[in-house]
Amino acid sequence: KRHHGMSVFIVEKGTPGLEAKKLKNKLGIRASDTAEVVFKNVRVPKENLIGQEGQGFYQTMMFFNVTRIPVAFQAVGIAQGAFELAFNYAKNREVFEQKLIEFQVTQDKLAKMRTKLEAARLLAYQAAHFQDKMGLPDPGLTAMAKYYCAHVAQEIVNEALQIYGGYGYLNEQAIARMYRDVRILEIYEGTREIELEIIARSLMGKIPSRLASIRKHPLM
Repeated sequence: KRHHGMSVFIVEKGTPGLEAKKLKNKLGIRASDTAEVVFKNVRVPKENLIGQEGQGFYQTMMFFNVTRIPVAFQAVGIAQGAFELAFNYAKNREVFEQKLIEFQVTQDKLAKMRTKLEAARLLAYQAAHFQDKMGLPDPGLTAMAKYYCAHVAQEIVNEALQIYGGYGYLNEQAIARMYRDVRILEIYEGTREIELEIIARSLMGKIPSRLASIRKHPLM
C-alpha cells in the first residue's frame, strides 16, 4: 500500500557510514544545531527497529501530532517577546516631540497584536490540555494550534518591526533575530498548507478528531 515499507530505526552515534554535516548560513534559528544526516552503506541491527516493521510513516505522523504543540508554544513565545520589545520601544521612543505610543496608529497596532497573542496562547493551551486529558493529541486540534500560532507570530513580529522602523532592521537588534526565526514556524513540523489540509480532513471525518463534531466543544 501507499505508506508500507517505511520503518523507523535507532542509529547510534558513531555508527560506521553515519555522518552529520552542520548546516551553515541559515536564515534563522541559528542557535539551533541543525545538521544534514548522511548515510553511506550504514548497517543497523534489526534489534534497533522501533515498533513494528512497515509502520514508520504512521509513527512519524504521530510524532508530528505531538511535536506540533511545542511549536505552537514556540510561536507564542516569539510573539510575546516581539510584543514586549515593541511595547517598550514605543513607550520610550520620541518622534515629533511625542512618545511613539501616544500616536493612535501605534496604539491600534499594539492592541491588535496583544489580542492576537492571547487568542493564539489560548488555542495552544487548548491543544495541550486535550493531550493531557486524553493521553493522546487530537490531530485536528494540534494542526489548528500550530497553524494559527505560527501565523499570528509572523504577523506580530512583522508589526513589531514596523514599530521599530529602520532601527529594527539592524542585525544586532533582537527584533531582527525574531523576524528571521519566526519564518520557520510555518515550515517545520508540517507546512501551513499541510496543517490546513489536516484541519479540513478532520472536519470531514477523514482523520480521527473531535473537530468532526462541530456541535461539541473539543474539550468536552
